[in-house]
Amino acid sequence: MPDAAISAQKPVNAPADHPALPTEKIGILLANLGTPDNYDYWSMRRYLSEFLSDRRVIDYSPWLWQPLLQLVILTTRPSRSGAAYKSIWNHEAGESPLMTITRDQTTAIADTMQSQYGDRVMVDFCMRYGNPSTRSKVKAMIEAGCRKILFFPLYPHYAGATSATANDAFFRCLMDEKWQPAVRTVDPYFAHPQYIDALARSVETAYAKLKTKPDILLCSYHGVPKRYLMEGDPYHCQCQKTTRLLRERLGWDKTEIRTTFQSKFGPEEWLKPYTVEEVARIAADEGKKNIAICAPAFSADCIETLEEINEEIRESFEHAGGQQFTYIPCLNDDPAHIAALSAVIDENLQGWIQP
Repeated sequence: MPDAAISAQKPVNAPADHPALPTEKIGILLANLGTPDNYDYWSMRRYLSEFLSDRRVIDYSPWLWQPLLQLVILTTRPSRSGAAYKSIWNHEAGESPLMTITRDQTTAIADTMQSQYGDRVMVDFCMRYGNPSTRSKVKAMIEAGCRKILFFPLYPHYAGATSATANDAFFRCLMDEKWQPAVRTVDPYFAHPQYIDALARSVETAYAKLKTKPDILLCSYHGVPKRYLMEGDPYHCQCQKTTRLLRERLGWDKTEIRTTFQSKFGPEEWLKPYTVEEVARIAADEGKKNIAICAPAFSADCIETLEEINEEIRESFEHAGGQQFTYIPCLNDDPAHIAALSAVIDENLQGWIQP
């Protein structure tokens, strides 16, 4: 996290009246999806309006989509979503779990970077939607003397609706700067060996606590419209590869693990199989009463995992006759995850700085 005080000095050989400039450093800006400021109606409406107005997320014509969104969807959905957020809210901290976890991740990564690079780097986080905004954090880094910024969307897999829109917001911020820093964006890390190992270790740890091994592990990824895949988005293929690499790392048979997709929104077909339907089918048609589920596409637990998976999808499984449902938490600020993210950062800093 950035220090409140910013050291400044005059450039070498500058005239006496030259203003002091902040000491140059490298900014490492982590980015996640976002969170409402609260779960009340208006906080939820502001957040959902920003999120669902993003053309990367919903690419229908604004002439058709915006009237439907503003006059119909946003009259009822904020209350329903607010109730879901309330059920998982970190009431002690007064914020969503995603905010708490992302802050904890940033602190842990900042400690790692500090131990390697000292005060030559500055680590902070922003949200694509809501607060803290990408714009506010980019501006703060530039004012603190960051002449190079590594922008790191915390999505293991690339999708236009996640990584791309985060990058869009970042680059739009740079358009307002008179003196732009040099920048880099981080590639998806869905196949990075340390990420796969951290995932595998989280599964092994969870299974070690169970009396009976689950019949099957579902890797549930956030869905996107199938049309996006047909238009060239690589997300589906990257998710399938993560599942395969996880299975190989665990040493499992193909029958022990599957890929599914959750969070369908709107009338068109999304990537299948849908998690909420698949868990019911597994229980009713295949007779598998003991399953586990993890969410490799999420770097931190959030509404889609804590409420959708651990409440709605669990209910679908149990209603169909399932008996034992184990949700394996996201990697969050687990040391193995922090080490994996730090390794990705180190690789992307090459040529800019050395330990």
